[in-house]
Amino acid sequence: MFRTLRKQLILSHVLPLVIVLPLLGLGLVYLLEHNFLLPELAQNLLGNARLLGEISRSEYEISDNPVLFERMISRVKLDPDVRVMFISSQGRLLFSSESEDISALGTILDTPGLSEAKAGNEIALTNYSLFKLENVVLDVYSPVLNPVNQVIGIVRLTYHVASVYELFVRFRFLIGLVLLLGLVLSVAIGSLLGVRISKPIHDVTTAIYDLASGKRTELLEEKGPDDLRKQIRAVNYLVDQLHNMDKARRQLLANLVHELGQPLGALRSAIQAFAHGADNDPELRRDLTVGMDEEITHLQHLLDDLAHLYDKELGPLELNRGPLDLSKWLPEILLPWKSAAAEKELLWSTHIPESIPEVQVDPIRLTQIVGNLASNAIRYTPRGGSVSVSSGVETGKVFIRVQDTGTGIALQEQEKIFTPFYQGDQGKRIKQGMGLGLGIARDLAEAHGGSIQVESTPGKGSIFTLWLPVMES
Repeated sequence: MFRTLRKQLILSHVLPLVIVLPLLGLGLVYLLEHNFLLPELAQNLLGNARLLGEISRSEYEISDNPVLFERMISRVKLDPDVRVMFISSQGRLLFSSESEDISALGTILDTPGLSEAKAGNEIALTNYSLFKLENVVLDVYSPVLNPVNQVIGIVRLTYHVASVYELFVRFRFLIGLVLLLGLVLSVAIGSLLGVRISKPIHDVTTAIYDLASGKRTELLEEKGPDDLRKQIRAVNYLVDQLHNMDKARRQLLANLVHELGQPLGALRSAIQAFAHGADNDPELRRDLTVGMDEEITHLQHLLDDLAHLYDKELGPLELNRGPLDLSKWLPEILLPWKSAAAEKELLWSTHIPESIPEVQVDPIRLTQIVGNLASNAIRYTPRGGSVSVSSGVETGKVFIRVQDTGTGIALQEQEKIFTPFYQGDQGKRIKQGMGLGLGIARDLAEAHGGSIQVESTPGKGSIFTLWLPVMES
């Protein structure tokens, strides 16, 4: 019945009030009736009793003459519902305004409070009960004193509060009405709060299901309490990440089509040329085979990048490390890139000291890093430009630095170029290819405990520096 969060929130607001408000109402009724209304009535009765006592003391001696007592009563305007008794100092009933008490005249009374009155004290008694209003009785005793303060008689006034019953009922009705209105208002406020709290949660839940089914694309509006806003921000973050992943997936597919289409088209053209007799021309055959080998090499690099990306998703990269002397290793692995630079008519230079501290690396992975940096430098440097590779030691670390005079990279793009599939807007340099090379190079560098730093100015070239820790001796 109360399985939804909204109903439970409303119940959590209303249930305490349903329990507390009646108890509060009963306490309020008891406090007002017992401590205010009845004491006020008692004080009024005591005032009338004193007045009767004063009249009887100053004009008459207490006697058993009913006429005298009736005259006294007539001089005080009393409520007809009030029973008046005159009692002697010994407790004998002298007079009663009620006809049913005639048979008791002259008898000694033994009623609660009478002994206190005989001792000269005023007293008010009641049998008030919170749950019984019909038979509430208010009894007051006022001693009549002579000039020397001796008790010569007692005036007793008894009031059956039946006439006040309607007043109490109306009073309780008003209190109950106020409490009921408070309860209704609490239900309304609880319902409003329940809706305000449950609606964002419902929206978040719906958004998560929509994300799972691929329906949601827009972000949620942040509203509600801080805790709910945090959940909404988390869902919005998830939406943004999924958008980026979807964009990366689409970009990957587009890049694969482009990167695979060109070499496959070239290979198909070469195969058709061979089918039409190109193998009979030695020079043409050589050119075609060289071109086919270059396209297959390009495909191999593409497969290596994709394989690295797949390995990264599976977990940490596995390295086959060993000591490596960069001063001997670098010149050898740079030879293919020196040839590539020469073919593009670029000025190629290297600055590699004869003595460089050994590093603990995986040579194959390090070749991939340097190859990516050198390949990018050659690809994005226009003809007539220059590419240089240097190495050395700075601040206790070994560096390999690749510098070019290419198109350069804008400052706001320099960190983003390491993101897989990123396609920037700041120049042709970061729009070509799969967009995987630099991200792979950074991952491999970090796997070796190193890093890659970029410095670049648009139109003036770029400097990529690979930092590696020196092998401990």
